[in-house]
Amino acid sequence: MTDRHSDLDHRRREASLGGGKSRIDRQHDQGKLTARERVTVLLDEKSFVELGQLVRHQSTDYGLADQRPYGDGVVTGYGTIHGRPVYVYAQDFTVFGGSLGRAHASKIVQILDLALQNGAPIIGLSDSGGARIQEGVVSLGGYADIFLKNTLASGVIPQISAIMGPCAGGAVYSPAITDLVFMVQGTSYMFVTGPDVVHSVTQEEVTAEDLGGAETHAQRSGVAHAVYPNDVACLEAVRAVLNYLPQNCEEQPAIHTSAPSPAGYPSDLDHLIPENPNKPYDMHEVIRLLVDRNSFFPVHDRFARNLICGFARMGGHAVGIVANQPAHLAGVLDIDASIKGARFVRFCDAFNLPLVTLEDVPGFLPGTDQEWRGIIRHGAKLLYAFCEATVPKLTVITRKAYGGAYDVMSSKHIRGDLNYAWPNAEIAVMGAKGAIRILHRAELKQAADRASLEESFTRDYRERFSNPYIAAEHGYIDEVIYPQQTRERLIRGLNMLRNKVLTNPRKKHGNLPL
Repeated sequence: MTDRHSDLDHRRREASLGGGKSRIDRQHDQGKLTARERVTVLLDEKSFVELGQLVRHQSTDYGLADQRPYGDGVVTGYGTIHGRPVYVYAQDFTVFGGSLGRAHASKIVQILDLALQNGAPIIGLSDSGGARIQEGVVSLGGYADIFLKNTLASGVIPQISAIMGPCAGGAVYSPAITDLVFMVQGTSYMFVTGPDVVHSVTQEEVTAEDLGGAETHAQRSGVAHAVYPNDVACLEAVRAVLNYLPQNCEEQPAIHTSAPSPAGYPSDLDHLIPENPNKPYDMHEVIRLLVDRNSFFPVHDRFARNLICGFARMGGHAVGIVANQPAHLAGVLDIDASIKGARFVRFCDAFNLPLVTLEDVPGFLPGTDQEWRGIIRHGAKLLYAFCEATVPKLTVITRKAYGGAYDVMSSKHIRGDLNYAWPNAEIAVMGAKGAIRILHRAELKQAADRASLEESFTRDYRERFSNPYIAAEHGYIDEVIYPQQTRERLIRGLNMLRNKVLTNPRKKHGNLPL
């Protein structure tokens, strides 16, 4: 019996070493943690239970019969984060470069199945050279098995991907299906085809970092929701974001009963909006004064910066915030902002997070580039997402709400529950100058002093239409409030809407304008 115990100990030690000390040292030299070290940082202390530690591949081609490491390049199991169950897999680059074969894929599929069946989040830590070429089509089949599970789990349990090394070829589509993708600066990258293939096909010279590094995906493609300086910071962010989410689509997010106060005084909001309606201000300041202190967790903060998205708490309630950013492109809605907002709104709706919309939008971005690239179709995605959402929806118009963008930004007409406006809000078909140039085209054309007459018409239009009161008279605005009342109104609204029940018509699924 003692010999058998010794044999088990030996196998466990061998499995824990992955690809061996030299490869572990190489991983550390690159500034990366090993798969097991990452799991230790991610989960609550001593909570990890490993599954499939002694799994080995059964392949024999190209010398694989002589290389059969335990675990087959991926660490899988379950544990807790903040005391709540989660499931995790972490690819081990020290074993076959983290490449995916049949056994490797089967372990991931098993852990996805367990997460789905038990209604708990799944976290994937990617660090892989891609498909294991020696196993051929079997490895491709393994990827497809994972993609199917990701798709079936979508909207049922939170799925978070942390890219902590290479993620190339077909491997990129599993993270792409998941809800949140975090990356690490300098050590992680994602692309469908690498620099060499790009050069051979297009003659472009590009580095892996420029092609698919963390900064590229955070700023240009929008693939990465957030970027962190190292492995530890990335894993701590995964822990942090789970604080806002329920375990699955059947649960409500937890309410923190000891909610801290905001970072400032309510009256500070009264002085944030400039008198000049064309002067920008930073919507982050509004958010900072509305949410519980230090609770805002931005999502896609480097991509489509004219729209702010993120998680926060208000009076202990976990919420999703969607806010126009006047400090960038005047807060206009363009293609990237529409896609970013639509994805975030649908995620919040899937997991029962109330939506708080802070609106200051002059409309959709005009121009041939936007029209030819499909602003109509992409803008419709954001509209569809807000229309479809059945969670509590609270909107505050802080300044401008013009044209179709007024409708899109969670207006009363698309099932907004509580819609507020500040006294300086401008709710109209378009800005005053544009409107009077259409309404008074003939008079302005014939006027001797066009500038003076235009100024007079503009002033009259603003007094009559550029205000929140006509919308309030029609019931499109529930209340015109002082800015300093906003946090209190939102918290009371969240409490009132806590038990909201709204269902959409029965269907297989809607046809989102993709």
